Amino acid sequence: MNIRFLQGACSLTILSTAIAAFSGFPAQAQTRKNAATPAPVPGTTSTSSTGLRSQGQVAQNVAPGRTTRSGPSYVGIGGNIIGFGGDSPLSERSFAIISKIGLTNNLSLRPSALVSSTPPVFLVPLTVDFPIQSVTPGGQINLAPYIGGGAIVTTNDGAKAGFLLTGGVDVPLSPQFTANAAANVGFIDGAEVGLTVGVGYNF
Repeated sequence: MNIRFLQGACSLTILSTAIAAFSGFPAQAQTRKNAATPAPVPGTTSTSSTGLRSQGQVAQNVAPGRTTRSGPSYVGIGGNIIGFGGDSPLSERSFAIISKIGLTNNLSLRPSALVSSTPPVFLVPLTVDFPIQSVTPGGQINLAPYIGGGAIVTTNDGAKAGFLLTGGVDVPLSPQFTANAAANVGFIDGAEVGLTVGVGYNF
């Protein structure tokens, strides 16, 4: 009787030990898994929306042709109505092809070409665009100024390049059209000054 009792007690002890051992394995594995994964520290882990917003800001690339804070990009025609200081189309009356190519929210590339009886001149300025400002109480007339610098290239007597300063205003006329006036000062053999006006088609 005592022997059977001892055998039963030993069997029960062994079975209980085995069950406890096997049931402890998953708990230990889960504990190790949790220990291997550090808990987030408040204030150091960004939420999903914050992370996406940061990624969007980092990934904000130059997008040629985009709208800037001064208005949409455009291409158009006009004329260099006043000029002096040299013998290129910049310093005389000439036909103008104008454009604005938005790069970022406040930067634009504004290449243009001036054509007359003399070889053409190409203007390639990079400008800082300022927000549109209303100049009338009712907002009927709005102006968007800009200023910048770049290169002037003339094909007279071989290709020559020089420094260019530019400043002007864009005037929104409609969702499709923008008027432009710009003063350009180019430095090649000497200083040349021109004033262009034109109208561009927005894109």
